[in-house]
Amino acid sequence: MSSNAPPLAGVIGHPIGHSKSPRLHGHWLRTYGLAGHYIPMQVERRDIPEMLRLLPRLGFCGLNVTVPHKETALELADLVTDRAALIGAANTLIFRSDGKVHADNTDGYGFISNLRQNAPEWDPRRGPAAIFGAGGAARAVIVALLESGVPEIRLSNRTRARAERLRADFGAKMVVYDWARAGNMLDDAATVVNATSLGMTGQPDLRVPLDGLSPDMLVTDIVYTPLETPLLAEARNRGCTVVDGLGMLLHQAVPGFERWFGLRPEVDETLRHVVLAE
Repeated sequence: MSSNAPPLAGVIGHPIGHSKSPRLHGHWLRTYGLAGHYIPMQVERRDIPEMLRLLPRLGFCGLNVTVPHKETALELADLVTDRAALIGAANTLIFRSDGKVHADNTDGYGFISNLRQNAPEWDPRRGPAAIFGAGGAARAVIVALLESGVPEIRLSNRTRARAERLRADFGAKMVVYDWARAGNMLDDAATVVNATSLGMTGQPDLRVPLDGLSPDMLVTDIVYTPLETPLLAEARNRGCTVVDGLGMLLHQAVPGFERWFGLRPEVDETLRHVVLAE
């Protein structure tokens, strides 16, 4: 393509129709008057190696990666950031001018940036963090919290073996609780995170005793449909600081957009409304 052609980026997944990333990046491109396009692409796993060879030749600067391709993207990349390696998955790819594919994971960045924007008084060092869930999202949250100085991470998952694997990966600050005792993690915790899909529209509720919630806690949920999950509603009723999960989605998109289109975008209330619009 001509060097004067507008830059291209996109998101790959299977399925892809649910992704809010095209609306998010499209808003930024329009707001800042930038040339460029952001394209959703439904891609089968077997086609990803060929796609990574072809797209840079067609003018693509990089991609976002969503389920179920995050682990595959990491495996196929030529260069991997430390945080993507720790998390074991990539959600952002940069196609470099030397032909190499650079993989990053910005989910943890998005998680922490969301908390800092919407709960500026939050101090991760003030006490333990309690996390429900031990999947890919939990890994990103754990990496981000450890980097932020959390003194202890309490983890519970419906399948204990998955939580034990994370303790083996992340070391001495990790404490695993049986799912039947998950409510006990809340005792004197400073930060509470739901990193499961429980509570999401169409999914079962997070059925964990929440009696231990207290007003000095920050409670957040990676789920953003609905914006106020049952966990967040209960936390709000108990006087906790509450942060919904939408900001994590918005903030994780910032580093990729900056690399692809050359401008660091703002996450603001207008963006929230645009992404939530039907």
